Amino acid sequence: MRKRVIVLGSTGSIGCSSLDVVRGLSDEWEVVGLAAGSRAVELAAQANEFRPPAVAISSSKAAAELRSGLAYSPKVIHGDDALTRLVETVECDCVVCAVVGCQGLSATLVAVERGRRIALANKEALVVAGSVLIPLAQQTGAEIIPVDSEHSAIFQALQAGRREDVHKVYLTASGGPFRTWSSAQMAGVTLEDALNHPTWDMGPKITIDSATMMNKALEIVEARWLFGLPVERIGVVIHPESIIHSLVEFCDGAMIAQLSTPDMKTPIQYALTYPERRPCPVKHLDLVESRQLNLCAPDADRFPALRLGDAVARRGGTSGAVLNAANEAAVDLFRSGAIRFLDIVRYVEQTLREHAFVASPTLEELLAADHWARQEVIRCTTC
Repeated sequence: MRKRVIVLGSTGSIGCSSLDVVRGLSDEWEVVGLAAGSRAVELAAQANEFRPPAVAISSSKAAAELRSGLAYSPKVIHGDDALTRLVETVECDCVVCAVVGCQGLSATLVAVERGRRIALANKEALVVAGSVLIPLAQQTGAEIIPVDSEHSAIFQALQAGRREDVHKVYLTASGGPFRTWSSAQMAGVTLEDALNHPTWDMGPKITIDSATMMNKALEIVEARWLFGLPVERIGVVIHPESIIHSLVEFCDGAMIAQLSTPDMKTPIQYALTYPERRPCPVKHLDLVESRQLNLCAPDADRFPALRLGDAVARRGGTSGAVLNAANEAAVDLFRSGAIRFLDIVRYVEQTLREHAFVASPTLEELLAADHWARQEVIRCTTC
């Protein structure tokens, strides 16, 4: 029997790449659920191709458009909790969580409760609720396998040795579009500038996070939960070519790196087939063609988000929820033209300073901190 997969966020870039992978593994995998936010036309086209028994769309307004575009009669789930209800009601072996932001948390939690394998591209779930998700996964036997290229690289490199022999892990960062810009130049960054990523083709929120390097701050926190490492053993290095996706240094000085062309289909497929590997529809890396691979230290003065990531990973508690929520709210304000580019991290830092920290929060307290942080960022813009 083929294994069954649900793809959450199927119309986004990671979701579409996930479906490309499933096409290549059609003798082993079948799609049993697809979910999107509001892109009804694209979701209908995907559903008509893969014929899952259920589809979900968060926008109730788009549900009618989705139904009209379907060439068969699957169960259609809609509403704010549609993704969660899809995971609750459809049996599967793996859930690909490719939903951007905190909205994927509830569905991820349900998948963990049911002991599924989760191919996790939604770093925010662990940033916000790693203290809840990781212990729960240990109880239920759920497998959380990262799809972020950096965390997938670490996960793969860790197969070379024992966890207790790890000295340090290094997350690589492209440096985004402003890697060589001065602070004065960055003060005038436009939305168009911030969306012009030199390497990766991603959605707007993730692309802006790369420009501020907040993505790396979030990844530091994610790595702390995924790999159970203190922040002192998590480093960041700038690697503009995005060929080395991350590195693991062992206690004997050996350093294992995972290299491949910058294509998300590689980590997605590995999350599905682990511990086995399969041929993947990506261009293979030609090291001679690559010629040169550069590595350098990040500049925390120009990219202060990195300091926030270290501090939040060190402190834990509700600070991860506040970091993520404040950033999401600030990015939305920047995209709308309400604040400047450099204000994004400034408002996030201010919100972290002001929040009422809880060291061992419940899920309800994490969600409350998330809600407060979003409102606090908006309030800051009116001060």
